[in-house]
Amino acid sequence: MAVAVAVLRHLAPLGPRLTRIPPHGCAGGRLLQHRRGLHLSAPAAIQVTVRDALNQALDEELERDERVFLLGEEVAQYDGAYKISRGLWKKYGDKRVIDTPISEMGFAGIAVGAAMAGLRPVCEFMTFNFSMQAIDQVINSAAKTCYMSAGLIGVPIVFRGPNGASAGVAAQHSQCFAAWYGHCPGLKVVSPWSAEDAKGLLKAAIRDDNPVVMLENELLYGVPFELSEQAQSKDFIIPIGKAKIERQGTHITLVSHSRLVGHCMETASVLAKEGVECEVINMRTIRPMDIEAVEASIVKTNHLITVEGGWPQFGVGAEICARIMEGPAFNYLDAPAVRVTSTDVPMPYAKNLEDNSMPQVKDIIFAVKKVLNI
Repeated sequence: MAVAVAVLRHLAPLGPRLTRIPPHGCAGGRLLQHRRGLHLSAPAAIQVTVRDALNQALDEELERDERVFLLGEEVAQYDGAYKISRGLWKKYGDKRVIDTPISEMGFAGIAVGAAMAGLRPVCEFMTFNFSMQAIDQVINSAAKTCYMSAGLIGVPIVFRGPNGASAGVAAQHSQCFAAWYGHCPGLKVVSPWSAEDAKGLLKAAIRDDNPVVMLENELLYGVPFELSEQAQSKDFIIPIGKAKIERQGTHITLVSHSRLVGHCMETASVLAKEGVECEVINMRTIRPMDIEAVEASIVKTNHLITVEGGWPQFGVGAEICARIMEGPAFNYLDAPAVRVTSTDVPMPYAKNLEDNSMPQVKDIIFAVKKVLNI
């Protein structure tokens, strides 16, 4: 008791100073904070992995619209092969989160039919390499039906899953399908890098009235990114077809998508120490492509390098370079555009050969110095 009295006596002089501070939004609150040297900053961004961002997006859209459902191999009771759907089966039940047999052609066809009937399926491929088993449903059924029905039948469906090279899974499980699906009219194709990309693009894809292919990357699932306060909102979406400038620069433009955006950011940090300022553009969407963002950057930097994990021939970088050559930004280039891609071979299994087959930061740095002649 004596200790408590002593503590209260010690705190007593503070009493008059513990005046209630008015809310931050009112003028009185701001004035009082200024006089007392108080500074209330905006809520800090939180660290969220790409896996958790995708899980949040699915959870929010399943809750928002009862027409949305998820189906695929092991998405329900096992929580997904990569735990993207963790907890969703327990929350929404068998009718909203559905385990399927190992039959991509079958369950992709079921999903397309459900979309034609008015539902909004999210069809997960355990890897997009397996989507080749279902490519007839994706292209001939989903992508073309709206056109062939003169707009009478919509197919609001999302095909999603890991795309591109992983680690140690060799040739049949390591290819990038961005150019494959980006080639086909009737589809929208998105390719996220960060947690914000993943959440915003998935929510936009689910709400879109057209078939959307969402190409994720397995090696990014466990990577944490800052998720802004805005992106934490249930109403947050990223418009499909809009690129994002991840880093401002004046000497050269690096354009990429998915995991290779991170390589470009690392390249920019290394070269900044040498006085070279790279502008990094995250395409986010492969089709429709935001070529205007690339053109605007070239007007400023006068140099272009595209970076991708796919093969060089008929790739995403090839399309970007062709569009630049055909458009007004070509006149602003001070040097030929250069592509950095995977090597033109099936992915080797050996670790050292695998590393040499994929673009590395050193390859991008070499390309930058070559283009800038430094």
